Amino acid sequence: MIITVDDTPFYLKLINTPTWHQLIGDREIRTLEQAKHFLLAGPIKMQEKYGYSSYIIRLNATSEAIGICGFFKRDYLADADLGYALLPQFTGLGYAKEAVIASLNYAKQTLGLTKLLAITSKNNQRSMSLLASIGFKFVEIHSKDKVLKVFSIDL
Repeated sequence: MIITVDDTPFYLKLINTPTWHQLIGDREIRTLEQAKHFLLAGPIKMQEKYGYSSYIIRLNATSEAIGICGFFKRDYLADADLGYALLPQFTGLGYAKEAVIASLNYAKQTLGLTKLLAITSKNNQRSMSLLASIGFKFVEIHSKDKVLKVFSIDL
C-alpha cells in the first residue's frame, strides 16, 4: 500500500527506532505534525511526481504495519533507489527479502524501470547481504552526508 498521511503514527514510530537512527540517520522528527509534514513533502510528493515512493509493509494475517519498502529518487543518484526498513522486532524473519523481491517485480512489470540502485551505510552488513542474495552488485562508495555503499541491479 502506498504510504499516506494515515500512516503518520506508524512512520513516526519507525523512524525513531534505534536501528533507524543507527543505520539510516536521525531525521529529528519527534512529533506527529513533523512526521505528517515529512510524509507530505517527501514520499507523498515523490509518488505524485515520479509514480513511485514508499509503500507500507503489512502482515497478511493482521494488516499490522511492520515496515516500509519502496523507491526513492535522490538528486545525487542517477537512478531510483530501493529502500526498506522494518520495526526491530520484525527483522531477521524474511519480511524484508519478501518485500524487496515484490518491489523489484513491481518496478519491472508495473513501473517499467530497467535498473535500480540501493544504498546502505558502510556498516550495514545485514542489508548488504540481503541485496547480494537477490542479485544487487556493489558499484561504488558515495559520500553525501556520510559514507554510503551503492549497489545496482538490472531488471
